[in-house]
Amino acid sequence: MRVELVRRSERSAAMAYLSPLLALLLTLIGGALIVIVWRLSTVDLSNPASGGFFGALQQGFVDYGRFLYVFFIEPLTELWSLEELVAKATPIILVAIGLSLCYLSNTWNIGAEGQIAVGAITGSFLPIFFPDWHGPFMLPAMLILGMLGGMAYAAIPALLKIRFGTNEILTSLMLVYVAQLFLDYLARGPWRNPAGHNFPDSRAFDGGQILPTLFDTNIRISLIFVFVAAFAAWFLMRWTKMGFQIKVLGQAPRAGAFAGFSQSRMVLITFLISGALAGLAGISEVAGPVGQLRTTVSPGYGFTAIIVAFLGRLNPIGAIFAGFLLALSYLGGEGAQIALGMSDQTTRVFQGMLLFFVLACDSFIFYRLQIVRTPVMQTGTVAS
Repeated sequence: MRVELVRRSERSAAMAYLSPLLALLLTLIGGALIVIVWRLSTVDLSNPASGGFFGALQQGFVDYGRFLYVFFIEPLTELWSLEELVAKATPIILVAIGLSLCYLSNTWNIGAEGQIAVGAITGSFLPIFFPDWHGPFMLPAMLILGMLGGMAYAAIPALLKIRFGTNEILTSLMLVYVAQLFLDYLARGPWRNPAGHNFPDSRAFDGGQILPTLFDTNIRISLIFVFVAAFAAWFLMRWTKMGFQIKVLGQAPRAGAFAGFSQSRMVLITFLISGALAGLAGISEVAGPVGQLRTTVSPGYGFTAIIVAFLGRLNPIGAIFAGFLLALSYLGGEGAQIALGMSDQTTRVFQGMLLFFVLACDSFIFYRLQIVRTPVMQTGTVAS
């Protein structure tokens, strides 16, 4: 007897909706195992005072209960943490919306993290070299330059794929490290603040170089960019010819080719859109919560946005809800590090498990498990 994956005759609508919930449940179970193993590793099981194995196991379940509260509930109990949640969710969702369009067209942009960095660099050019300019056009110019920088950097793997057939997954991913090293070089070298006591930061932005806040809170107007981008992407996919082409070329490339749709053109367009939104996220961070150009702009928002895109079912509206969930993991990871003494890599472990289980559960949308019984040969029979 063996178990096989058998392709369904048609995609399972039920699994399409249940897959994210099932992935989240499996992630929580996996998290429980990690916390329990972590607790067992910190206890001397040979010492009777520690309660032995079962005492440590019981404490592990208690710690996991505290972990769930610190990770998912505590960040929602204070106003300042809610503002921080919005601040972290905003760039993640912006990037995820653009990546959703890429993935729907069967184009794989993995380099949004690098496009965030380049958007932050190009958008910071004006306030660094023209620090006294605080006019009404300063901030729009910074945002436009950030988007253009992200677009230009995203165009590199797109053009390499179109012209030479290179794998966009590899090229876009490798360009992430180029952008990060270039950002590090600028912040430590030519763009470093001469009055900053040798700290690797640019001069601080101020006045008209900073995104204004909403309703006397610490929430920046970049939150509005999220809803505008989500609505624009939804409208594009729902009501425009380009959205129809994205769907067709993503689901049936040969049918799209027969219909006269250009795969090369769509690769370039979706890369440019996703790069623009990643660049906007980068400059929004620099002109918002960060307030200056630093050696690191993003703690991994570009990679987290990949998880958000799939968890949101490649839907711009779904990306908003998934983005807040993954932003919660950043706050929860910091809280678990302080309250429970866990590793600062807890957030990445949680996000990695979630991505793995989302992709694994998504396979059951098109496949199902089937048990195949192997016939047992009777003794004395001869196989023909």
